[in-house]
Amino acid sequence: MKLLLVEDENKLVDALSYVLKKNGYVVDIAVDGELGIEMAATGVYDIILLDRMMPNRDGLSILKEIRAMGIEVPVMFLTAKDSPRDRVEGLDAGADDYLVKPFFTDELLARLRALSRRKNKELTRNTISAAGFSFDPMRCEVLKDEEVIHLTLKESLLFELLIRNCGQVITKERIMEKVWGYNSDTEIANVDLYIHYLRKKLNTSNIKTVRGVGYYLEEDADAATTAP
Repeated sequence: MKLLLVEDENKLVDALSYVLKKNGYVVDIAVDGELGIEMAATGVYDIILLDRMMPNRDGLSILKEIRAMGIEVPVMFLTAKDSPRDRVEGLDAGADDYLVKPFFTDELLARLRALSRRKNKELTRNTISAAGFSFDPMRCEVLKDEEVIHLTLKESLLFELLIRNCGQVITKERIMEKVWGYNSDTEIANVDLYIHYLRKKLNTSNIKTVRGVGYYLEEDADAATTAP
């Protein structure tokens, strides 16, 4: 699960980043409103945590612009503005949840789980099928030829990106943003390494390389042949 945290309070950013990453989330950070909009526009996030009082742009205008772009990702306000009017404004602007500072970490994590369940309601009932694979993103499991293959979190994020966009080339830069995060110091060579891991673990040659660009999952299922 990949989160965008739009927050300018350094101590809170550090504390939340630590807790969220410890609980298995991939977290990117925007410390002002304009950067938050730019990062949200990439469309790689599963949930956005948004402060209302931000430098350059306030949270309400950020949210309205995100929604105007057609981005329907769940958004939770994290804010000290706690009047009923403030809550109504936030929810009417398109927020899915509204959490007032200060808050308990356990409550934040519970609300994130609730948003995740809502967002992935269809995924909890159905797997994603393409190219001879059935993929359950909630369990990080792939079914191929009646064999269940367990993936690591990063392998699962990578394979989900490929199978959801089966037949379409995914650039290395987009893979980096989705799997490792916008602010990650990870080298882009890690993309090649994890593609190698996936090919080997799934015993497939259907993950194709477009040299100098990226990778795609070929639609036609192969017959359990390991790619070089």
